[in-house]
Amino acid sequence: MQKKYLLVLSLWSSCCAFAQEKPTRIAVDTAAISEIVIYETRLQLSSSLKNRNLQIVDKEQIKKLPVRSLNELLAYVAGVDIRQRGPFGTQADLSIDGGSFEQNLVLLNGQKISDPQTGHNSLNIPVPMEAIERIEVVRGPSARLYGVNSLTGVVNIVTKNPQKNGLFAHVYGGSSFEKDSETGQDDYFNGRGFQLGGSWVEKKHNHLIFGSQESGNGYRYNTDFHNSKLFYQGNIQPNDHNTLMVLGGLVRSSFGANGFYAAPIDKEAKEIVNTYLLSLSSKHLLSDALTLSPSIAYRYNYDDYRFYRNDLSKARSQHYSNALTADVKTNYQTEYGVLAMGAEMRYEEINSSNIGEHSRSNYGLFAEFKREFFNRLDVNAGVYVNYNSAFGWQVFPGVDASYRLSEQWQALFSFGSSQRIPSFTDLYLNQKPNLGNPHLKPESAYQVEGGVRFKANNFSANAFLFYRDIDQFIDWVRADETLSWQTDNASSNRTTGFNTSAKYRWNRAVATWDFGLGYTYLSPKIAAPSGLSKYTVESFKHQIVTTINYSHKKWSVMLANRYNERLSYKSYFLTDARVGFDLKKYQLYLDAQNIFDVTYVEAGAVPMPGRWFTLGVKFNTM
Repeated sequence: MQKKYLLVLSLWSSCCAFAQEKPTRIAVDTAAISEIVIYETRLQLSSSLKNRNLQIVDKEQIKKLPVRSLNELLAYVAGVDIRQRGPFGTQADLSIDGGSFEQNLVLLNGQKISDPQTGHNSLNIPVPMEAIERIEVVRGPSARLYGVNSLTGVVNIVTKNPQKNGLFAHVYGGSSFEKDSETGQDDYFNGRGFQLGGSWVEKKHNHLIFGSQESGNGYRYNTDFHNSKLFYQGNIQPNDHNTLMVLGGLVRSSFGANGFYAAPIDKEAKEIVNTYLLSLSSKHLLSDALTLSPSIAYRYNYDDYRFYRNDLSKARSQHYSNALTADVKTNYQTEYGVLAMGAEMRYEEINSSNIGEHSRSNYGLFAEFKREFFNRLDVNAGVYVNYNSAFGWQVFPGVDASYRLSEQWQALFSFGSSQRIPSFTDLYLNQKPNLGNPHLKPESAYQVEGGVRFKANNFSANAFLFYRDIDQFIDWVRADETLSWQTDNASSNRTTGFNTSAKYRWNRAVATWDFGLGYTYLSPKIAAPSGLSKYTVESFKHQIVTTINYSHKKWSVMLANRYNERLSYKSYFLTDARVGFDLKKYQLYLDAQNIFDVTYVEAGAVPMPGRWFTLGVKFNTM
C-alpha cells in the first residue's frame, strides 16, 4: 500500500508544480468557464449540475430547521430516506429514491469519503452543521460525473468559506422527560453537548476549526451515546491563479446498539466507530481557457462491534479499513464549448476479524463536452470508463440537457448509468447469522428522467418523472428463518418515480413567511426469489416534506412535517418545531421533535425516540 500512497502523492505534486508556471494568455471568453473556482468563489455550483434533478439545502435553511446533526438534516430533503438506528447523529443509513444504503456516494467538497467496509458508516463525518454552506443532492445514476457507486444519487457536503475572524460556541441539552423502566433508575433520558469553533481570515488564507462533545443516556435501554468531533479546514491562495484547500477531521463515537442488527438477541450490544479524514485539493488557472484541479482524499475507519458489551471474550468484531482516492480534472474552453477530462484512482483495503484481509484498486477516466445552442438549448454529454482490479472494465455514458422555454420555464432531460461495486461486508463477512458471498457481481443501473422547472419572483418549483432499471441487485436473503442471511444478486429492481418540490417567500412589512413542499412517489417492481429479503422492500412509496417558517424582527418559528409510507411498513406522520430568538451575536432556540409522540421504526427493529425537547444557546461572531 505504501507504494500506492507514494504514487498518488507524486501525481498530485507534479500537477501542482506544473501549475506554478506563468499562465499563457489565450483569447477565449473566460465568462463561459463556469468551472473555474478560486478562493473567493469556491462555493459556486458546478455547471455540470445545472441540467440535473438537484436538491439544495442552503445555510439559511440549515440554521432554521429543528435539527442538530447531518442525519436529521438530510431527513428533510425530498427523495432522501434516512433510516436511523442510532439517533442524535450516532448512526444512519442513507438512500435516495428507493435505492439501498450502499447505492449512493457521499462527497465532501466533491471528494469521495464513502466507507468501503459498509454503507452503515458513510455518514460518520466530522463536519459540524455550522461549517456547512450547503448540501447538494444529485438524483439518479451519476457515473459520468462521479464514477462508480453513484447508482441512485450523490450527496455532496459543501463547507463554508469564512469571510471574517470570529468565534463560535454552542451549548444545548434535551430530554424526553421519561425514565428507563428496565433499570428502575431515577434519571430521565437525556442528552447534552457543546461545540467550540473559530475562523481566522487573512488576505491570502483563511482557516476554520471546530471541536465538539455530546453524550447522553439515550432514549431507551442501552442507547447511551458519546460522540467527539474535531474538524479543520484551511484555504490558501498565493496568487490569482492558484488555490489550495487542506481539510482534516476525526469522529469518535460510542453507542449502545440495542436491536441494531440482530433484534431481539442483541439487547446488550455496543458499537464503537472511529473515523479519520484528510484531504488536499487545489485549483490552478493555467491560462484564460484551461484549469487544472488535482486532489487527494484519505479515510481511515475503525469499527468495533461488541455483541456482549460486558464480555469481550466472545462475539466481538473489529474492522480496520483504509481508502485513498486521488484524481485530477481539467477544463478547457474552446470556441465550440467546454471540454472537461480527468482521471481518478481509489485504493481500498480492510483488515477484519470476521471479514479477513482484502484490498482492491479502481481506476477511472472520464470526458465530458458542454455546449449551449441557440441561447436556449444546453447539453452536457460524456462517458466514464472504469477498471476495477476485482471486476474488470465497464463503460458508463450519460447526457443531460435543458431547454429554456421562457424566462420562467425550463424543460430538462437526462440519461445516466452507473455501477455499484460490492462492499467488503457484502463479499466476505463471516459472522452468523450474516454471511457474505465472494461470488457477487456488481450492480448496474441506468435511468431516464424528464422534468420542468419554474422560477419567478419569490416562487420556484420543479417536477420530474423518471424510470430506473437496476440489474444484479444485491440483497441479504434467506429461504426461511432457520437459515443465515447471505448476500446474493437476488433480484432486479425497476422503479418508476415522480418527485416535485416548491418554495415560496412572502415578504410583509414587519414579517416574512417561507413555505417549502416536497413530494416523492416511488413504484418499484421487484423480481426477487422466494424467501425472505432484508432490503428490497424497505423503500418509500410516498414521502411528503413540508416546512413553514415565520420571522418577525428577532423571533422566528419553524414548523416542519414529514409523512413517510414504506412498502413494508405502516405510514407515519412526524411534526417538529423550532422557536428561535436572535440577538445578533447570541441565538437562543427551543426544539420540539416528534411533537405528537408517534411510535415508528426507520431501520430494522429499532424503535425511534418519542417526543423530545431541546434547549440551546449559540454565540457567533464568525
